[in-house]
Amino acid sequence: MKAKTGVGIRAFTKIAAWSLLLSCGDGGGNKEAQNKEQGPPTQEVKADKKYIIFFGNSLTAGFGVEPDEAFPALIQQRLESLGLPYTVVNAGVSGETTATGNSRVAWVLAQQPVHVFLLELGGNDGLRGIPVTETKKNLLSIIEQVRRIHPDATIILAGMMVPPNMGPAYSKAFLELYPSVAKEGNVKLIPFLLKNVGGEDSLNQADGIHPTPAGHKVVRDNVWEVLETVVR
Repeated sequence: MKAKTGVGIRAFTKIAAWSLLLSCGDGGGNKEAQNKEQGPPTQEVKADKKYIIFFGNSLTAGFGVEPDEAFPALIQQRLESLGLPYTVVNAGVSGETTATGNSRVAWVLAQQPVHVFLLELGGNDGLRGIPVTETKKNLLSIIEQVRRIHPDATIILAGMMVPPNMGPAYSKAFLELYPSVAKEGNVKLIPFLLKNVGGEDSLNQADGIHPTPAGHKVVRDNVWEVLETVVR
């Protein structure tokens, strides 16, 4: 599969700290008490509302930016501006891997109805060199749990890439992972969540890893390309 991601290998080589990617949200500071999220925030469940769960790591959690600047909140703002009856729940946790997400997802799914489930995990697996077969197994398990608990939910998988220094064989296998999971799990796919953001200095924080508020706006648009087809 050819990746049309809008960011090439050159851009990725600019990110010297990729080995800390999404896990580096564990130490540092989100401006709002460093993302206190240990699951979705408690909120009143309304029968006339539809819920979109963003289930991911520090990218979803919004490491280093205000909560209302992270891309899930920006999606909420867009939904409201269009008069669409969806409530976004940010269930991102900094440092999450597919294994920890697989063990946590059932609790998240029990908190409210789920109409759309956006799965953004795997980046930390890749940067730790976890076998792609293990990451795939965990992603498919998460998808299966969503289907079992909320059979009518639409599932969207957000693709990621790893940097070239992980080795060509691993990088290729990781690139092929998300289309493979999307096909096998029969879910919608965002080919690369950080398209036009990864490796762009002006759109990333000083760590070169986590998007700035402007970067999150680009991520929002990447997500919206797929999500819009579901919520319209």
